[in-house]
Amino acid sequence: MAFASAISLKNTIERLINSSRIFLVPPSQEILQFAYKKLQSLQQTLTKLDSSSKRISRKRVNALDAQIREAVSQFEDLLESHLLDQISSQSELNHPLKFSIDLHLQHLTQDVDSFVEMAEKMEDAYANELDNLLPEEEDEAADFGESKSKMVGLSDLFGEIRHQFTRPRYAGLPVFSLFGMAGIGKTTLAKEIFDDPLILSHFDCCAWAKVGRKCELNEIPRSILAQVDKAFREGDDEQMINQYLYEFLKDKRYLIVLDDVWETEVWEYLRNYFPNSDDGRSRILITTRLREVADHTTISSYSNIKTVPLLNKEESWDLFREKVFGEEWCPPKLEEAGKKIVKHCDGLPLTIIKVAELLSKAEITVEYWNEVAADKENSVFMDVYGEISKILVPSYEYLPQRLKPCFLYMGVFPQGYEILRSKLIDMWIAEGFLVPKSGEILEDCGTKCLVELVSNSLVVVCDKSTILRRKMKTCRLHSSLWHFSKMELLKNKFFAVLNSRANGLEECLRGQRRLSIKNNVLLGIKDVCDTIEDECAFTARSLLCLGPYHQYPVPLGFSLKFLKVLRALSIRLYEFPIEVLELLQLRYLALTYNGNLPGSVSKLFNLQFLIIHRHLSFKSHPSQSYVPVEIWDMKELKHLQIMGSDLPESTSGAFLENLRTLLGVSIDSCTEGVLEKISNLEKLGIQIELLPDDDNEPFGCLNHVSRLDKLESLKCIVVNPELLPEPEIVAPPAPVSMFPSSLLKLHLSGLCYPWEYMDIIGLLPKLEVLKLQCYAFRGPRWEVDDFKFPRLRFLVMEDSDLVEWKVGSGCFSRLRHLSIKHCYNLEEFRWDFDYYFKEVQVVDSNPLAQAFFNQIKDRRGRRFLDVSFHSSWDDGKLRS
Repeated sequence: MAFASAISLKNTIERLINSSRIFLVPPSQEILQFAYKKLQSLQQTLTKLDSSSKRISRKRVNALDAQIREAVSQFEDLLESHLLDQISSQSELNHPLKFSIDLHLQHLTQDVDSFVEMAEKMEDAYANELDNLLPEEEDEAADFGESKSKMVGLSDLFGEIRHQFTRPRYAGLPVFSLFGMAGIGKTTLAKEIFDDPLILSHFDCCAWAKVGRKCELNEIPRSILAQVDKAFREGDDEQMINQYLYEFLKDKRYLIVLDDVWETEVWEYLRNYFPNSDDGRSRILITTRLREVADHTTISSYSNIKTVPLLNKEESWDLFREKVFGEEWCPPKLEEAGKKIVKHCDGLPLTIIKVAELLSKAEITVEYWNEVAADKENSVFMDVYGEISKILVPSYEYLPQRLKPCFLYMGVFPQGYEILRSKLIDMWIAEGFLVPKSGEILEDCGTKCLVELVSNSLVVVCDKSTILRRKMKTCRLHSSLWHFSKMELLKNKFFAVLNSRANGLEECLRGQRRLSIKNNVLLGIKDVCDTIEDECAFTARSLLCLGPYHQYPVPLGFSLKFLKVLRALSIRLYEFPIEVLELLQLRYLALTYNGNLPGSVSKLFNLQFLIIHRHLSFKSHPSQSYVPVEIWDMKELKHLQIMGSDLPESTSGAFLENLRTLLGVSIDSCTEGVLEKISNLEKLGIQIELLPDDDNEPFGCLNHVSRLDKLESLKCIVVNPELLPEPEIVAPPAPVSMFPSSLLKLHLSGLCYPWEYMDIIGLLPKLEVLKLQCYAFRGPRWEVDDFKFPRLRFLVMEDSDLVEWKVGSGCFSRLRHLSIKHCYNLEEFRWDFDYYFKEVQVVDSNPLAQAFFNQIKDRRGRRFLDVSFHSSWDDGKLRS
């Protein structure tokens, strides 16, 4: 992870040079710029590995990578230790607004010179290795394919492809791609297609080419020709073979499968030797785990990318049962344990098959199956994940250097944990992993990195609707990739993950830069804390407490004075830990604490992300929860989240120009004076608690939100809406400018507005996502005038007393996802607009709503509209 270390140090120097709180005593800036330029050069050299072929061995380069990582980290420790000593000594003098830093000290200057000299030598060695990379050695174990198995869960996709292979004619040469993660069944599906008699009857000749990473390009046409032409002569040279292949296929209808393609140049090389058939009936089928490869075939006249999905629980059980018992049924006494075992396989066919193979070889007893089902880290699963990791190595190994730390970081979270996209990117930013292009903001860079990881089949998108909104909400690592990343974390010394008080703790922690605590109780054990301090006091930059929620406070490693990221939301604190104010390097601080922040929090002048969760979901009057006025001195803040607190107006006229996200603040914080000083805000979350004796209109301050002309996301929630009176029959007047026109996403809950207010929202020109929950609007009738909601793509309506919903023509022209939940009165739909949506979800609502959408589904057809209905009666879980 040399690249991650180099970027971290480069970002540290850049922040130091550009800091508004640091005054660099000459010639300190020149000294830093000298080191910075060398890091830029080193970074460029490290990224050259990205352009090397996937058929090349990288073992020697990886060994050198570890040496560079260690050297860069040691220099970062020296530099930051020197900086912290000077800042700490000045911090004792009345909380200065600026710090003077003198780097022109003899020993530090020598350290810089030594680092630059060392970096130049290692850069030369690294470049030399890149120039002399050797072909990858044969390792059959690393390339085992997907096991031959009965095709389960892919019938619909198979039927769709069969139709497209046997019926339609296309202009030019149609290319189909099966895209998905390793072991998901791409090759199994491709074989079913290749062996299907009906499909084969439509082609004059067929060929299967196993490409993989190690195949030489000129061998592929030779392999294809050997299969389609019995007169093929092995001795012909490459040019003759390629030309002969083209001539042979020119007048034929052919089917060619290119299995396991890793590089775009494969198709770039081959496409010239596959002629267009006159009747448009030839087909090319590609399987790949890289979206880039699938997308590259769009240069053909017709390209169709099919994403192969994970199996659902029923499909997973069918596959497992078939592999263990064949045509026989599973004994009822084993079924409960068997389904738990299958659940651990996480819908991946290869995992299911391998686990089934191991279980079928062992004694099939209830006791043994219960033992396997009870522990996801049972030896059965560990053996399977160890074997599967061999085919996952290339997916990680050939990632661009800038994506590797982003991927490994996701493995720190618990297995199966759904990570909020925005939170993950915030942590990447705080860690200093991201490398934005010129003029690109970090958040956009982070989103692109996450999309690339998805496109490389390394990250699973959790919420189906995210594709419609273009930005996923949550994501996770598949269990097989989670176990793989766990091994890579340890191998690369990228993170130390502590789960128990095990032997060898000193060796595990020595020199670690990032710590993840999976069991928060460990921080209450003195010898564990002492070991952490002894081994990591000068090296640790991150401490993440990710274990189960802990009711009692424990020490949080504040002896780790170089921390930049501290996340401890799963530990309840009864008092604000004053020691945290000594962590002057902090960029990210996340705690669970019910009290008020001290004004001295502004000492953390490097802080970009401040997140304070409450042990209770909202404050209880008459106690007042507030953010100290000193918060306005924290100029680096990008993200501020303090649930239910009041943000006071600035007494000094200070602005928070970098603040992009403000969440959980009270409605009293949304005054004209506050909002005008956070004018660059893009995301705002407001929490309203109503009082029984409050006669004032509680939402008047929303009128000031329109001043935020860069606001893209607004969330406004009333935590106790039952105190609101019934809405008036005639709506009170509301300004047309109540919401800024820049809004993309609006989430309202508990406001109990009359439906007439929706006229304002329907005019928002950019609104794509609208969530209405817990009587956000009240009343029996919602009438949507013509041509409202022009760009809305995602609509959720939950807990409403609506009876009649009338929609005019031209409305919801881009609506793709509609969710209706707990709308028991909604029974009449008078819609004049065309039904554009692709997915409808109806949960615990009026049966007439289900009948209405069933009619639409019947008219449009199952392939064009996915409608799902669910009732809590079905699973015995009534909503309370």
